[in-house]
Amino acid sequence: LQAMAGSLVSASNGVGVYHLYGDETTHGEGYNMQQVPKPVQGLFGQITSLMGQSYTLHSPGALRAALRRGAMTVFHPWRPGPFYINLPLNTQPRETRIRVDALPEQPRLAPAVPGTDESLAEAARLIAASRRVAIKAGGGARSCATAVREFAERAGAAVVLGPGSTGVLPDSHPQNMHVGGSKGSVSGNYVMDEAELLVVIGSRAVCQSDCSGIGWPNVRDVININADPMDVQHYNRTTALCGDAGQILRRLQARIVRDYPGCAEGKTDWLKACAEKKTEWRKFKSAQFNAELPPDPVWGRRVLSQPQAIKIAADFCRERDVLKLFDAGDVQANGFQIVEDDKPFETFTEAGASYMGFAVSALLAGAIADQGRYAMAFTGDGSFMMNPQVLIDGIEHGVRGTILLLDNRRMSAISELQVAQYGNAFRTSDTVIVDYVQMAASIDGVMALYGGDDGEALKAALVAAHAHSGLSLVHVPVYFGPHAASGMGAYGRWNVGSWCEEVEGDYEQTLI
Repeated sequence: LQAMAGSLVSASNGVGVYHLYGDETTHGEGYNMQQVPKPVQGLFGQITSLMGQSYTLHSPGALRAALRRGAMTVFHPWRPGPFYINLPLNTQPRETRIRVDALPEQPRLAPAVPGTDESLAEAARLIAASRRVAIKAGGGARSCATAVREFAERAGAAVVLGPGSTGVLPDSHPQNMHVGGSKGSVSGNYVMDEAELLVVIGSRAVCQSDCSGIGWPNVRDVININADPMDVQHYNRTTALCGDAGQILRRLQARIVRDYPGCAEGKTDWLKACAEKKTEWRKFKSAQFNAELPPDPVWGRRVLSQPQAIKIAADFCRERDVLKLFDAGDVQANGFQIVEDDKPFETFTEAGASYMGFAVSALLAGAIADQGRYAMAFTGDGSFMMNPQVLIDGIEHGVRGTILLLDNRRMSAISELQVAQYGNAFRTSDTVIVDYVQMAASIDGVMALYGGDDGEALKAALVAAHAHSGLSLVHVPVYFGPHAASGMGAYGRWNVGSWCEEVEGDYEQTLI
């Protein structure tokens, strides 16, 4: 069940993974201790089919069908995800006859594009006619980042990123307005508030990233580019371009060049206003990173804020080509506001599935991959304690990577929501002192380090951790409290708690 819960991450990130589970006893000879204790057949098949694509392989001769269905899920052209194969328990080994060359191969499908040019012509017309064009680049834009950049430049569009699409445009690109949404940023949410035409590229329109459907109040028309025929029709007033995003963007750009060669020139005022907001956001970030905080009430001394620690570590990763993995909660929320990626696939989150412990577990991928990369897992104290066995697994499987444990002795993402909505935090902290460095050091082969209370100490610890030939853990106490520099702030709204009435009222008035 823990593995099944973890599959939410692969489903959200579009990563194909096979899951092999034991189902129930073969001849009904009584409950197996691992099966669901209920007198109903095929319960794991029912559960896994709710989570995604599933196959119960009771007869060995059905292997070919199971692999064919699995391949179309794990290697799906636009939405790969987990595939669950359920196997009967207590079955004795037996030989079966299989023709090996008849087993299915990995499917390879040609990129799809719209069959006619009418929708491309309409999309080009809308872009040329609009003064304020925004691009929402989702996870599906990562594999065609060059096409997105070239299209944005030709269209004169400001680009808003999602938490999982940082790096689609280089961080310093003048049209990269950074993340937008319920957390968002000054610049990203400005674009969402002011745009009149929205071009969506490879996005599922996740609730928080779309401010619960109220994030584009002035948009009158939408151009949606998505291979999924359901997601491409998410918004009202949509010109739907269903197919491969890279192929469509190149064709759409060619259409703009041919029919509207001066398209971007009419949007200079829009891009100038966006650039001013980008500068405002960067100045704010700099102030947060350089702020001096009061002593932390739990640690009893001055320590780094979580944004300061993440910034130092993210810069360290960027300088050394280290992959960044962010765990659920406040670490992730601050992380995607802070990272400054220049290419996609440099930062991975669990995409909002709230699967605590994802980042530390994901370090194992670097050990089993054919060409694994050194990675740093950014995690909080709560998330780390969900999967501390990675310390043992990491040594067993030869992981080279660093766990950066940011410890504020609480679930700060929930604490902050409670304070924002109700003025007080409730039961989201503890009083138990844990020495995580001693815990990690008790595992032979793990390098465990104290990250200190200031930037220089943390940098020194990260250098030592990176030089270690195996798995390292760096513990950093971080501030939690009312000081304005404790986090990166929130710039949008969403349908939760005491905000529901206002957000739902605005949603009723939303055009798209």
